Amino acid sequence: MIPALAPEPRWLVVAALGSAQTIGWASSYYLPAVLARPMAAAVGLEPVAVFAAFSAALGISALIGPWAGARIDRLGGRRLLTASNLVFATGLAVLAAAPGPAVMAAGWLILGIGMGIGLYEAGFATLAGIYGAAARAPITGITLIAGFASTISWPLSAAMLAEWGWRGACLGWAAIHLGVALPLNACLPPMRAAARGAATAPVSPAAPATPAGVPPPAPRALWLVALALAAAWFNTTAMAAHLPGLLQAAGASSVAAISAGALIGPAQVAARLMEFGLMRRIHPLTSARLATAAHPLAALALLALGAPAAHLFAAVHGAGSGILTIAKGTLPLALFGPAGYGRRLGWLNAPARIMQAVAPLGFGAALAAWGADAIWLTAASGVLGLVALMALPRRPGAG
Repeated sequence: MIPALAPEPRWLVVAALGSAQTIGWASSYYLPAVLARPMAAAVGLEPVAVFAAFSAALGISALIGPWAGARIDRLGGRRLLTASNLVFATGLAVLAAAPGPAVMAAGWLILGIGMGIGLYEAGFATLAGIYGAAARAPITGITLIAGFASTISWPLSAAMLAEWGWRGACLGWAAIHLGVALPLNACLPPMRAAARGAATAPVSPAAPATPAGVPPPAPRALWLVALALAAAWFNTTAMAAHLPGLLQAAGASSVAAISAGALIGPAQVAARLMEFGLMRRIHPLTSARLATAAHPLAALALLALGAPAAHLFAAVHGAGSGILTIAKGTLPLALFGPAGYGRRLGWLNAPARIMQAVAPLGFGAALAAWGADAIWLTAASGVLGLVALMALPRRPGAG
């Protein structure tokens, strides 16, 4: 039996959960970038079919998120996060054994279940159960660590691909889940008794339980937050899939487009460090508004200046995206409180997961049809998210 970490020192909890989250993201969300082509070729498909299966997995994760959050509200996150490593390992093993398209699709759908119960929303809800309203700093901490998921995923996946083939790479990630991530999640501290009590009252999907005497969140406020998160994650996923192509359509060379894209990861981490330090005294709503404004401003620079603005665009977009990843956990916590947080987070982020699923294909079609002018689509999405956040008060009441 793996002993649980005490809630203090927090850095141990953050390090364990952040490392497990890094493995979860690296072996699911970032996996197709390296393995989609050889995986498709092995079963006689085009790579777009693998990405379609991946989009379906994201859809599954959106559907299962509210259930996972409600379970974490009641029981804490340690058991569910540990179970997610078993699910991830199973999905990866099914992919490795896939003789054809049907079994491969089944493997991706199993990974979708793992993403629904094991990625950021589940991690954020687990921290809220341990630390309550003081979970903002730990949430920022795990995003700082997991911000390096792509940095770890792509080289390691490529190395395993070169050494063992894509099936061996899938089995390698499955082994990492069982040997590293599962023990890390298993040693997380249990949910605090006060948080468990706050979560046991009956809840509805729109307005989970709140402490006695505190009005439930206004449905309008919940919808505004959901809209802002969906707009932000459409942009983040669209850029993750198509940034080099967009910059080349704007006139940048392939070398410049790739070097600009390499700035996104460091910009995300730098922004999260700023959130952890300088911006930790700012209300999360204010930081979310500033972060949401980053992409439309970057888009204006790219439209006005073209290729010379490629690196500026990537850096500003990356900084905004880095803070918005934190905001998806800290903003609902600050606005609506820790009671019923897990289930509420699952519902609020379900539209964002759906937008993640459609963004690669949707923005790809726009880029093919409009070239660099496709950036107007994500700029408009960013403005829509900003308008939604500007309409939110810091303390949404009932209504």
